[in-house]
Amino acid sequence: MSYVGPDFDPPQPRRPRRGPLTVALAALVPGALLGWLVYETVGGSGGSSGGAGSASPAASSSVRASAPPAAPSRTGDSTHDAKDPGPAAGSSAPAASGPLKGKVVVIDPGHNPGNFQHPSEINRQVDIGTNRKECDTTGTSTNSGYPEARFTLDVAHRLRTLLERQGATVKLTHDGDSPPWGPCVDERARIGNTARADAAVSIHADGSAQGNRGFHVILPASVHAGGADTRPIAGPSEDLGTRIAGRFLRLTGEPPSNYVGDGTGLVTRKDLGGLNLSTVPKVFIECGNMRDTKDAALLTSGAWRQKAAQGISEGIVSFLRG
Repeated sequence: MSYVGPDFDPPQPRRPRRGPLTVALAALVPGALLGWLVYETVGGSGGSSGGAGSASPAASSSVRASAPPAAPSRTGDSTHDAKDPGPAAGSSAPAASGPLKGKVVVIDPGHNPGNFQHPSEINRQVDIGTNRKECDTTGTSTNSGYPEARFTLDVAHRLRTLLERQGATVKLTHDGDSPPWGPCVDERARIGNTARADAAVSIHADGSAQGNRGFHVILPASVHAGGADTRPIAGPSEDLGTRIAGRFLRLTGEPPSNYVGDGTGLVTRKDLGGLNLSTVPKVFIECGNMRDTKDAALLTSGAWRQKAAQGISEGIVSFLRG
């Protein structure tokens, strides 16, 4: 995400990691994530996985508050969208039955396509428990102009359709033009809390340097400060994030990040209001780096976005079914 809205600080320049990430798939997923992926593949159910990587806010930034606003142009994705428009927007209509009947999932599409038209509103400071940050940001975009906010909304719509087919009740924190900007990061957390979501996922794409590529899932640190107390949800959120990371890797083929997370695809942070203020299990996923040409080719593909939604969906289903 060009770092997740106000929730992200500008990423610091750093040399892309090499080595294990350039060899076999097993080397792409060291430690906990590899163990989990193998375990899931053979049918294990398991619980929370340890070994999540950690990174400083600067190192794992994906949304730059200082990034220039990206207009909601479809440049860079029109060809793919014409071939694969994906599910249409609309309100949640859960299936009459299914394995997730009775479960509530909140999907939080990062940023909002209209944010760039409301600079004063999104720059307003809000309390995130540990400190104060901007209400939201515009997000990043590919070099060809495909905005993160449009990417996240598209994946959210696809994910909603998949989860509703499983019987879940799905709520989005926003749906493009409703509201026309935001909501602020504290409100995004409250939406999940009010819905008493069984799981909540915030969807983003990073805005790091060329050569930095791969996905990572951001887990909430154990925070107890101000209005934030993530201690009850830190463990379940790690379980949710680990399951999503394993399924996302398998379904999309996108490698774990080579610039944060030490190759695990997992990063723990305490500076994100959307996580700090959550009282339900919640994670962020950075699906790839929009500024890297290889990742951008995937992120602008409707067919790949469907795989991304499928991977996130399978991780959520695995978590909710235990």
